[in-house]
Amino acid sequence: MGDGDFTDLRGTQFERADLGGARFTAVGLHRATFRACELNHVVMRGVELVDTTIDGEIRNLVVNGVDVAPLVEAELDRRYPDRPRFRPTTADGFRAAWDLDERLWEATVARARRLPPDLLHASVDGEWSFVQTLRHLAFASQSWVERCILRDPRPWHPLSLPWDEMAPRPGVPHDREARPALDEALALRRAAMAVVRRVVDSLTDELLDTRTEPAVGPGWPDEGETFGVRECLLVVLNEEWCHRMYAERDLTELEKRG
Repeated sequence: MGDGDFTDLRGTQFERADLGGARFTAVGLHRATFRACELNHVVMRGVELVDTTIDGEIRNLVVNGVDVAPLVEAELDRRYPDRPRFRPTTADGFRAAWDLDERLWEATVARARRLPPDLLHASVDGEWSFVQTLRHLAFASQSWVERCILRDPRPWHPLSLPWDEMAPRPGVPHDREARPALDEALALRRAAMAVVRRVVDSLTDELLDTRTEPAVGPGWPDEGETFGVRECLLVVLNEEWCHRMYAERDLTELEKRG
């Protein structure tokens, strides 16, 4: 097909749009960007997929008849031997995972400190800055451990940072443009980590199998929701692992700028 066979929608931005059930036939998506999008139960036939990068939660991804998700997971575990330890199944495993997480982040922060302070507020390819990452991880620990497990209805600090696409919720801060110094962001981050440390230090296998009480008041997770304690802690560990990997990746680029 030539360019004249297409309706020109290049550069169109779809934000908070529900395209569920939509059908795309002979559509050019060259250089398109999909950020924080749900692509569940998507079927692609006869597509060209070349020089494409996918980062996210991937399960049951069948490519030419092969479920590649387990292959990707196995390769990631091979590349990063510490990664399986962030999927613990016992209380002792969660303690060991948090011990490791603290050590890994200590090294990442030490690496970040060697950069000029302004670069710690710089974005790489539209991703969060290093300081924003610290603020978001504080938010994750506050939400899943302090709110869900410890039942604090409003555990957040004004600098706590939810994910960008979260709809506004009463009482939940969302100041993406704040530029606190590294040490201020670290103080917030370490306070949240200390709470997680107290929880995992007292954790038992029996407690892991219990459920949280329904969340109280507006916030995140939503009021009335309840979760397994194991699930809450696994969410935090997954956030810790993934965002440290993102931070390390971006620090490599920032070091070139510095």
